[in-house]
Amino acid sequence: MSKIKERTGTPSANGVSPQQAVAGPLAPPRVSARRRRPGVIALSLALIAAGGAGVAVLLLQVGNRTPVVTVVRDVQVGQVLTEQDFGEASVALNPAVKAVRAGDLKSVVGKRAAVELKPGSLLSPSQVTKDSLVRAGEQLVPIGLKPEQVPATDLVPGQTVQLVQVPAQGAAAAAADETDDDGVPKTIAGRVVKASKAAPGTGVVVVDVATSAKDGPTAAAWVSTGTLRLVLDAPDGR
Repeated sequence: MSKIKERTGTPSANGVSPQQAVAGPLAPPRVSARRRRPGVIALSLALIAAGGAGVAVLLLQVGNRTPVVTVVRDVQVGQVLTEQDFGEASVALNPAVKAVRAGDLKSVVGKRAAVELKPGSLLSPSQVTKDSLVRAGEQLVPIGLKPEQVPATDLVPGQTVQLVQVPAQGAAAAAADETDDDGVPKTIAGRVVKASKAAPGTGVVVVDVATSAKDGPTAAAWVSTGTLRLVLDAPDGR
């Protein structure tokens, strides 16, 4: 039995086996391209557009700033307005906000504050009036209050008060003449127009109170005899 010697392929001189030479060169590995999803592209474009619109609105607001009048110090109701009460600021105004333009400042100087003004706020036309707190048919009665008669609550223009007649010291017997038929002290309705600071040394505060013309002389008589006291009404008038 003859032996058949199995032949094995030997590498050629260039290091490539005969099988490999027959098969041909190896192809490089295939890299699959990333699939593009239309939804992601659309979302990206929408975000870019939204960001651009936001920047445009911001730039528009910065460019459309309006010089307006601002309050720089406390102003009481009824106080005459001066240029020193106001400043100027440049702001982007909402169309719903009514503010006095800086160019119209002189039109409000010399008028009165219709409400109490606080520093840092914008001045609106409705906060200014040309009317005095002493109205037609009224009189102004100055009342001096000693320290023990001054309320702890600050007296500000516009507050409603009652002027009350009380018995004078050493005149208790005459108290009946100072009350009405029900024994209730006589009162006069009034409204604070202005209150001074406490005088140095004495602490007396002078309050200007507006009353009806018919009650003005009576209130002045009570002041002269020292029988008048000032009582604050509740904020809601009750």
